[in-house]
Amino acid sequence: MSSRYGTRVRTGFGWFYRVTTRGQAIKNSANSNYARALLNEDITAPQVRLIGNDGNQIGIVSRSVALAHARGQGLDLVLIRPDGRPPVVKIQDYGKEIFEQKKAKAAQRKKQRHTQVKEQKFRPSTDIGDYNRKVSHVMRFLESGDKVKVGIKFKGREAIHPELGMDLLKRVEKDVEEIGVVEVHPKIEDKENQRNITMTMVLAPRSRKKK
Repeated sequence: MSSRYGTRVRTGFGWFYRVTTRGQAIKNSANSNYARALLNEDITAPQVRLIGNDGNQIGIVSRSVALAHARGQGLDLVLIRPDGRPPVVKIQDYGKEIFEQKKAKAAQRKKQRHTQVKEQKFRPSTDIGDYNRKVSHVMRFLESGDKVKVGIKFKGREAIHPELGMDLLKRVEKDVEEIGVVEVHPKIEDKENQRNITMTMVLAPRSRKKK
């Protein structure tokens, strides 16, 4: 069991806390997908080239002096160039660095989100209540970044009035114009026979202008 004091362990003499140092806590919390640098006491070079938290070079100092500088600021000593002569270390908040890496990766994944094509069907005789409900679905899909294929199914005698479907699709286009734009204009997608046709239109999210 873990707590702010460390990890609670049981021995033959009772319960004790195994103290977790700042460096150990950072290592334990760092995801394996991120490169782990050597920190603090894990750095073994007797001399290092020290860079301050502000990015300015402090110079070549002993490992113990570099650690003292970092501890004095409540920060970590991070090995950033192990092949340097001497190795280069920097004072920084390594936990914050890992957090920023994860945040940047999450933002990148969000940008790479795959767009889906949702579908919403209407009938030429759709009443106002049903129409408003379905248009709200279309708007929700667009706001989520998805495309929407709007379809109108004509059955029986409805097929002799395709202009009703065209008017309805134009109405949908008008109602969502603030967040959506027509990507594929209305067309007859399939014609099972002269009395059963489907008219479709594809809407895509409108690009948001950066403020």
